[in-house]
Amino acid sequence: MTEDKEKHNLYSIAFYNLENLFDITDTDKVLDRDYTPTGRNKWNKKRYERKLNLLSKAISQIGVNETGFLPAIIGVAEVENRNVINDLLDKNELKDKGYEIVHFDSPDERGVDVAFLYRKAVFELISSESITLLVDNFDGVRDQTRDILLVKGKLQGKLIHFFVNHWPSRREDGDTQYKRVQAAALVHETIEKIKLETPNPTIVIMGDFNDDPTNTSIKQHLVTEDFYNPYESIFDKGFGTSTYRRQWHLFDQIIVSKNLLDATEFTFKEAHIFDEEFLKEWKGKHKGRPFRTYIGPWFQGGYSDHFPVYIIVKNNKP
Repeated sequence: MTEDKEKHNLYSIAFYNLENLFDITDTDKVLDRDYTPTGRNKWNKKRYERKLNLLSKAISQIGVNETGFLPAIIGVAEVENRNVINDLLDKNELKDKGYEIVHFDSPDERGVDVAFLYRKAVFELISSESITLLVDNFDGVRDQTRDILLVKGKLQGKLIHFFVNHWPSRREDGDTQYKRVQAAALVHETIEKIKLETPNPTIVIMGDFNDDPTNTSIKQHLVTEDFYNPYESIFDKGFGTSTYRRQWHLFDQIIVSKNLLDATEFTFKEAHIFDEEFLKEWKGKHKGRPFRTYIGPWFQGGYSDHFPVYIIVKNNKP
């Protein structure tokens, strides 16, 4: 089996919120002091290395049962900078697996960004850009939130545009849904520009949307008639990727353009949550939930407060 001829010509595309993957250095003009050795979380080299090892273990197993290989594409959220991604890819499970990085620093006040990782053996990068989401808080002050990452490339010769998102968070002090509706509008504004160059483009929209598949920003604004969200039916069955106040949410989703559903050359096959037992709390009141790095200021030593998600696509060319 060669790198460019995966099992049954199947490829996995994944998304994973890595839960505050910070280095241990206090960076100027970024609210990251909690993630330093003297900060609230006592974030030191030992804890950082432990998290990197755990995350690399998790990523190295996503989609392997179906395809025989690590993910062809991985969108990630909550990474502080390019250095932490390099450190992650330098771990044994991911080292020398041929991953390349697309990353831009965004204006998020905490310094967390999204990024796009791809195996160069199966994906040819054509272009990438960072799209700034301009939204204001209730008081009219600009919300320094994450940019949306757009990547254009060919997966085994199939031209695909990828959007990697980490939309504005929910807040207990007010309804922030309007921000996520604006994010959906920005994605579609960009898609209209893509259509000027590429008629009937194949598009994959992934991310932590901070909304479930049935919420307004997703169901009514993002998933228009040209798109299919396989995670809506998964959510309807009671499954999720994270919990809040003992309620499951499925904020992490991968949405595909409908021209991937019945395409003759390249086809969407199925969607999954990667919720293996080793990623879960195994006892106590949090049993079954994602095994987190922190709960509040208390170090748990786990992977992330989110499960990864992934889809399988098939290259039908002989």
